[in-house]
Amino acid sequence: MTLQTARLAEAPTNKRRTSGSRLRGWAYASPTALFVLVLFVIPLILVFRMSASQWPLLAGDQGINFPDNFTKAVDNRFFTASILFTLKYTVLATVLLIALGLGLALMVQESTRWKGFLRTAFLVPSALGLASASLLFYVLYSPLAGPFAPLMNHFGWAFLGSPNAALFSTLFLIVWRFAGFYMLLMLVGLQAIPHEIYEAARMDGASAWNTFRRITIPLLKPTIALTTILCVTGSLLAFEQFYILTKGGPDNSTITIVQLIYSVAFQGQNDLGVAAALSVMVLIALVVINAVQLRAFRNSDES
Repeated sequence: MTLQTARLAEAPTNKRRTSGSRLRGWAYASPTALFVLVLFVIPLILVFRMSASQWPLLAGDQGINFPDNFTKAVDNRFFTASILFTLKYTVLATVLLIALGLGLALMVQESTRWKGFLRTAFLVPSALGLASASLLFYVLYSPLAGPFAPLMNHFGWAFLGSPNAALFSTLFLIVWRFAGFYMLLMLVGLQAIPHEIYEAARMDGASAWNTFRRITIPLLKPTIALTTILCVTGSLLAFEQFYILTKGGPDNSTITIVQLIYSVAFQGQNDLGVAAALSVMVLIALVVINAVQLRAFRNSDES
């Protein structure tokens, strides 16, 4: 009887403790929830609303006109070209950054005399903002004020003078800026692989290539999946480097899909509704592409 009475007395106390824990949990989570609500959920709802409405930049009616904005977006003369160029740039940037990031990580993985210096040297460019790095390379590529101006004028070079030159000059900037960051991600993945596995492979007589192909790459797949998703998403949303270096030129050959959104919203048409429709299409494409990547990596892990 006494034990039952004690349990009944403890029940309200436990309920109060549970309620207090929930309140503290909500209090801890509320700043992040408010941040996500204000800076992500509300703007996302507004973009979807704008994509289905007439929404001029300065003044005018804001009536519903779905799906006219999406039709105008697809009919834009740069729509197809910007998608193709963005995909081309994404493939090249992803391959270069992942390959170089893995190569640099393998270079600085072992304990050597210059390990600390090399890691720092490779990672330092990642501390520079992309817009600042683009301005730096804009000066380097300048045929008037750049350090290579005499050679460029003598040999007739133009780092940004043709579509291919502009693309690869921008890729060089991106590799210089982000290779150290992807090296760091790869290095974390490499250091998570137990050394005992490599010792066992070495005792079995496995060559360096077989060890890399059959041990390092399979165990590094989660890291490769993460870096691939980050690189693909960042490349599909490329804007600053091309806006600063090429302005979409020469001959509108380096216009990315985000540049097209900016141009439709704030240059020329000044139509936020069409720009929002383009943004919605880009968002859907990103969700689909990332879902396909995750499924592909998951299937490869299961196999």
